[in-house]
Amino acid sequence: MPLLLFLPPLGAVLIWSGNMTINQLTVGAIAPSSIAFLRWLLALAVLTPFVAPAAWRYRDTLRREWPKLAVLGLLGMGLWQGLAYVAAETTSATNMGILAAMVPLLTVLLSALILREPPSVGGILGGLFAFCGVALLLGHGNPLSLLELEIARGDALMLVAATCYALYGVMLKRWPLDLPPWVLLYGQVVCAVLILLPPYLLGPMTPVTSSNIGLIAYAGIPASIITTYLWMLAIRRIGANRASIFINLMPLFSALIAMATLGERLALFHVFGGALVLAGVIMAQTLTLPLRRTAPTPNDTPMRRP
Repeated sequence: MPLLLFLPPLGAVLIWSGNMTINQLTVGAIAPSSIAFLRWLLALAVLTPFVAPAAWRYRDTLRREWPKLAVLGLLGMGLWQGLAYVAAETTSATNMGILAAMVPLLTVLLSALILREPPSVGGILGGLFAFCGVALLLGHGNPLSLLELEIARGDALMLVAATCYALYGVMLKRWPLDLPPWVLLYGQVVCAVLILLPPYLLGPMTPVTSSNIGLIAYAGIPASIITTYLWMLAIRRIGANRASIFINLMPLFSALIAMATLGERLALFHVFGGALVLAGVIMAQTLTLPLRRTAPTPNDTPMRRP
């Protein structure tokens, strides 16, 4: 498989890593319902001049497929992003990172249940290797210390958010909508804005100030428009299972960003944890043999040349 196919998921995870590091900065600066809505409203405002003409040409398809677009917008933009902001109020970034790392394994499980895709050997082993690497990173060299964390309301919300995003990837694969990628993204953003409008109006509407406009801008453009497009592109090219395994790189990228911006020093557990994560990603991309083989159909029998 060409290495260029891995650039979209890598780029998306790199931007997400930066977004995860500022998630805690939203606590006290802006209400979760406000940033969840305003980020997608900003994304809609940026996309409209460029994508609206193309969306108008595909208006019949958009009108026909709006229920699916609404489900995708709810799962991938409303619940995944919105619940993460709410979870940040009652849990730590460590807990959120652990639960976000469950997305690949949840994707494998949901793909088997919904898409009837047998999980591959690399998907299972790679997911376990990568999760162990994440646990080593977040436990600062002692994964057993993670067992001492108390389960908070935010942990439960983050688990629901991770499940929603895993389901988003699976449904995006199951519904190959006949739309260009940007129009597909635009349709989901419109649905997400409409879905998030009632919570924004009912919740505390935090005014946009100099202290939170940067958070909204980063969340609305790089972490919304660019990452969503890259992720949809990755799912189309390499599938939901393979794309989701790259999420395990998020803790590693976050550590590197912290080293570059905050001056944190590299420890031995960073090296071993990062090696496990990278090994898991490589295994998921190379060991594609399914755990069980499906019985061959008559159409699968090769024809002999006369």
